[in-house]
Amino acid sequence: MAKTLSGTLVESLRTRIVNGDIASGEKLPSEPRLAAEHQVSRTVVREAIARLNLEGLVHTRRGSGSYALTPPADDADGGPRLARSLDDRLALVEYRLALEAEAAALAASRRTPAQLAALTDRLDALAASAGHPATAVQHDFAFHRLVAGAAGNRFLLEALDRLGPQMIAMPRGRLDRNGGSPHDGGRFTAVVQEHRAVLAALEAQDPLAAAAAMRVHLAGSRRRLLQESGL
Repeated sequence: MAKTLSGTLVESLRTRIVNGDIASGEKLPSEPRLAAEHQVSRTVVREAIARLNLEGLVHTRRGSGSYALTPPADDADGGPRLARSLDDRLALVEYRLALEAEAAALAASRRTPAQLAALTDRLDALAASAGHPATAVQHDFAFHRLVAGAAGNRFLLEALDRLGPQMIAMPRGRLDRNGGSPHDGGRFTAVVQEHRAVLAALEAQDPLAAAAAMRVHLAGSRRRLLQESGL
């Protein structure tokens, strides 16, 4: 029953966020208020908020509350084809270089304290996901999406939403928990460090450094793809 109640609350809050009834950056009603409004326990409310955090629709700041994030764009036409070949994946990295370096530069100038906190939390989650590649992909994509959201340009955000988590250049071997190479731990550490450099530039509000850090990260993604392919 608790799961059903939680799912109903998730659906209600998700609809309000996607429809703009709760605007991006707006604080959600308090836990006691949501419990009273929906006639559920506070445990159910916490479960619902946790699910919305995982979906990237809500960011919870300890001691402050939960805030709505920009919802993903509606992908009615099914989005782009998956990048399956090495050439496709390398071309995707090139596209991201053109798109995300500028997004990072804009985000450095426009990010809010709440957005910076959300990026920090998401990077911590990415760093903690070592050994769980599928989870790492989700956190990696969510970090990049938050950067695009902080840029304050809906077209940049929509471009990332259309790509979805498939844009993360995760070599196939790393997607199999039992099949990665001995070098994967070092590669994962490098990925986390590259993200930390982007975050540091955003925190410093340095557009040039943010764009450069994003280029370094995506150049590293390209290099890792080539290494995985033996090139």
